[in-house]
Amino acid sequence: MLLPRLRVTEANGDSWDDPSDEQLAALVGELTPEHRFLIVERHDRPGLWQHFIQAYLNDDLTFRVEHREGGPEAHFEAQAADAKEVAAVLVAWAADREGWRESLSWQPWREEPRG
Repeated sequence: MLLPRLRVTEANGDSWDDPSDEQLAALVGELTPEHRFLIVERHDRPGLWQHFIQAYLNDDLTFRVEHREGGPEAHFEAQAADAKEVAAVLVAWAADREGWRESLSWQPWREEPRG
């Protein structure tokens, strides 16, 4: 079975294959307290299901963003102020553009939320 390069999955299970930049940004903008997260998986790297970025809407309407590029030692998280900032990072990551890592202050991922 041939997988798409990217797959976006929302909290309710809806998914989109190879979304455009505009579609991905719109999906981030649609996150609400009832519909809190989305995951973008990259299937064009070794280690299937080990490369992703995801956004989670916090109770205070800020965001927790995580990305992983391989095993658990390559799993990071950051906080973002708003959907526009999150969308810019997710779109840049999905398009493999340089500079997305510098957009947020990444820390090694912990199971417990920070702050």
